[in-house]
Amino acid sequence: MQSEKLAELNHYRLLGRSGLRVSPLCLGTMTFGTEAGWGADKQESRKVFDLYVERGGNFIDTADAYTNGTSETYLGEFIESRREQLVLATKYTCNTRQGDPNAGGNHRKNMIQSVEASLKRLKTDYIDLYWLHMWEFRTPVEEVMRTFDDLVRAGKVLYIGVSDTPAWKVSQANMLADLRGWTPFIALQIEYNLIERTVERDLIPMARELNIGVVPWSPLGGGVLTGKYSKANQPEAKDNSETPVRQNFNEMMGKVTDKNLAIAEDIGRSPAQVALNWLLQKPGVTSPIIGARTVKHLEDNLQCLDFVLSAEHREQLDQLSAIDLGFPHNFLASDFIINTVIGGGTKIMG
Repeated sequence: MQSEKLAELNHYRLLGRSGLRVSPLCLGTMTFGTEAGWGADKQESRKVFDLYVERGGNFIDTADAYTNGTSETYLGEFIESRREQLVLATKYTCNTRQGDPNAGGNHRKNMIQSVEASLKRLKTDYIDLYWLHMWEFRTPVEEVMRTFDDLVRAGKVLYIGVSDTPAWKVSQANMLADLRGWTPFIALQIEYNLIERTVERDLIPMARELNIGVVPWSPLGGGVLTGKYSKANQPEAKDNSETPVRQNFNEMMGKVTDKNLAIAEDIGRSPAQVALNWLLQKPGVTSPIIGARTVKHLEDNLQCLDFVLSAEHREQLDQLSAIDLGFPHNFLASDFIINTVIGGGTKIMG
């Protein structure tokens, strides 16, 4: 067992190009409420929340669409006595009234009506971090960024972030905001874990270049990286039961999960702790979102801060989960192109 600690929940990190301090693990509350058929009831949700805050955690993430608004409603009650010490984040975009075309989307009308509804459920006057939940390719980027800026100037929102959006659109939005003196995105929420690393092609490099804090969701790959879906626990797939693409994906998951399990056993940690520790040490990552349905799950996840994966273990996981960066990355990194650009026989350091 390693004695060195990676961090504590109260070892706060700056979020992107801001002075906002957040915990190295963010508490996701999509599990607060049972409307989806698999979440936690109010009593268990309260226990999860209290444990996280008592350990020093200050970064809470929710959305207006989570459990039909129940997640925000629960949080409104839980945070009431300690609102100022918490960094409260919620999201808008998803349609909350089926059949109404303006009850969803990125546009001004939905943003305004969504933020007002969230403020009521959360029983607060302001939201620390307001996320655009996902890009819908219909609303002009100028409309989105100007409306965000209006909310910041009105004091209803302090900072803004963007989730599930292409790198080129995030870059366009922040450049527009900088040029016009509007509020830029300081945080990026993306799926990122040992079995989903395609964000390393463009989203992660963009975030690092623009100093946008990365807040990964699904850091445990939907439970795969906890070990419960390991090869040893799965029946053999029949030849015609899966497409070749799906077979390759499952094989890749198996390799990563098996190595994850082996490393966990070797250092006396759980597979989930290994996966979270690996992610926390990736460049650009600020605060992975952990979504615990029970206190037991949260206790296990929080222990990912109690150790530091060795360089050897990280390299093993990196190699097994590596992706092809594709064009233009592979092209630009080739020796031929480097020599063509720099000139044979010369070297440029840095």
